[in-house]
Amino acid sequence: MSAGNTFPKRKYCDESSDDEADTERILQATIEKYGKLDVLVNNAGIIETGTIETTSLEQFDRVMNTNIRSVYHLTMLAVPHLIKSQGNVVNVSSVNGIRSFPGVLAYNISKISVDQFTRCVALELAAKGVRVNCVNPGVTVTNLHKRGGMDEQTYAKFLEHSKNTHAMGRPGQASEVADAIVFLASDASSFITGASLPVDGGRHAMCPR
Repeated sequence: MSAGNTFPKRKYCDESSDDEADTERILQATIEKYGKLDVLVNNAGIIETGTIETTSLEQFDRVMNTNIRSVYHLTMLAVPHLIKSQGNVVNVSSVNGIRSFPGVLAYNISKISVDQFTRCVALELAAKGVRVNCVNPGVTVTNLHKRGGMDEQTYAKFLEHSKNTHAMGRPGQASEVADAIVFLASDASSFITGASLPVDGGRHAMCPR
C-alpha cells in the first residue's frame, strides 16, 4: 500500500525491492524529483510457508532479504535526508512480529526483526528529531498470501477462519492499515516513536483455545 496521495506537502519514499541497486535508485529518484524526503514507508514484504524441518536456507534468505535486509538498506540510505527534514519512518511489520505462529517460520523471524529494528533505530535517531514506528497488521485482504502460494479456495477458507482468530470477527482492509500509517507519519503522532501499533482487530491480544 502507498501513502503517497495522502501527503500533498510531504515527500515520501515507499520501498518495495530487495535489490541493492533498485533500492539506491528508488531513493535517488525520489530526491531528484522532490529535493527532499519527509517520510519513509518501508512496505516490502513476502510470505512463504515452512517449518524448521522444511524451510531451506535459500527460502530463508529470500524472505529475510525482502522483509528486513531491504528495510535496513533503504533506511540507512534515507537517514541523512530524514535528519535534514526532521522526518520519520513507518515500517510495515505484522502481528507475526508480536505473536508466534507455526508454519511460517522465516516470515515470523523477519517480522520480529522489523519490530526490533524499529525500536533500536527509534532510540538512535530520537535525539536527531527523527521518529521511527511500525504497524503490525493482522490478516489483511491483499494479494500477500496468494503470492505466497495460496490458491483461491484455500485463501477463501483462510479469510473465513480469520473471523474466529480476530477479536473483531473479520480480517482487515488495506485502507485501515494505510490510515494507521498516515497517523504515525503525521504530526498527530509527534510524541510517538519506537512504537509497534497493532492493526489486527485484536488478534495480538487473543489466546488460542
